[in-house]
Amino acid sequence: MVNATPLISIVIPALNEEKNIGNVIADVRSSLVGRRYEIIVVDGNSSDSTVGIAERCRAIVMHDNVGKGSALIKGLRSAHGDILISMDADLSHEAKELNLLIDGINIGYDVCMGSRFMSGGNSEDISLLRKAGNKFFVLLVNTIFGANYSDMCYGYRAFSRRILKKLELSETGFGIETEISIKAVKKNLKVLEVPSIEKRRAAGEPKLRTFRDGWVILRTIIKNLC
Repeated sequence: MVNATPLISIVIPALNEEKNIGNVIADVRSSLVGRRYEIIVVDGNSSDSTVGIAERCRAIVMHDNVGKGSALIKGLRSAHGDILISMDADLSHEAKELNLLIDGINIGYDVCMGSRFMSGGNSEDISLLRKAGNKFFVLLVNTIFGANYSDMCYGYRAFSRRILKKLELSETGFGIETEISIKAVKKNLKVLEVPSIEKRRAAGEPKLRTFRDGWVILRTIIKNLC
């Protein structure tokens, strides 16, 4: 007999997140009580105890030290779930929002994206410079590709498994969210944005570098013009 309850795969790229990863996994488990799920942590060659803690928390641990995009792609392609979710390892994504992302896929959307800048969303962890940069990239992508996004560089997203191959993801670094957003439009996928509240990083050093990663995002947009 086929189990009609969808399997949820949570994919979490992580690098030196020993102070956060255990709490992230615990929060995910608390939020998905009653659901079938797997938690995949893709470690980027951490020098701390991230891997050991993730293993003790009974997560599936994989390794990829190329970049965030490469780690996410590897985790998504290895996942067994009917619904795939990307999530950060720093406790900035609230696990209680997982069910909203899952519901978006269950009602028929191909991609369900968290947005900090639509009604009901917010960010406690974005500078004015990063906010301005995000708005610029949103405007650029919306104008060039005929999209209607309110957020561009946010990694809390759910995907229907059947569209993963169709996306043909290739970005190895911080351009991965931009690539997903652009290709979802170019391939005529059904996309839903839902409000999300981004919390401050709980502990450790942020991985994002505003100017470096801004150039990466711009390069990703240019690459996908064809």
